[in-house]
Amino acid sequence: MLDDETILLTPAGYSRLEKELERLRTVERREVAERIRDSQRSGEFAENAEYEEAKAEQALVEGRIRDLRRTLQRAEVIEVDAIPTDQVGIGSVVTVRDMGANEEWTITLVGSVEADPDQDLISDESPMGRALMGKKAGAKVTVDVPAGRIRYRIERIAR
Repeated sequence: MLDDETILLTPAGYSRLEKELERLRTVERREVAERIRDSQRSGEFAENAEYEEAKAEQALVEGRIRDLRRTLQRAEVIEVDAIPTDQVGIGSVVTVRDMGANEEWTITLVGSVEADPDQDLISDESPMGRALMGKKAGAKVTVDVPAGRIRYRIERIAR
């Protein structure tokens, strides 16, 4: 059962977040701590830019660790078998055809936490995601983008 605090993640997304958390905890924390120690040996704190930079980086790392822990605690991983193929849903791998350019594009629809447009992981909350959600193969959708409107036809839906 989902509530407003639940975060839906694909199995791959959950795994990526777990790996990032582990890297931050085991590698990044240690590297930042070493930079802080090294910069403390370099001189006065009042005039030590390296120290201030390392402390700021430490705050960013600790903040990201906190955010990832919170996200993973609230996460509900979508079972692969539960990813729909009859209509577009979170976790669906969707191939669309840009009807103007006649080019295909394959995306994976994900929750906003794991969205990464550079990797074709498109948020269900984005204009593209909202247009695709619940649609079936063969459906045509129009997506408003800054450059105008793009019409797509859903070619395939897979897991």
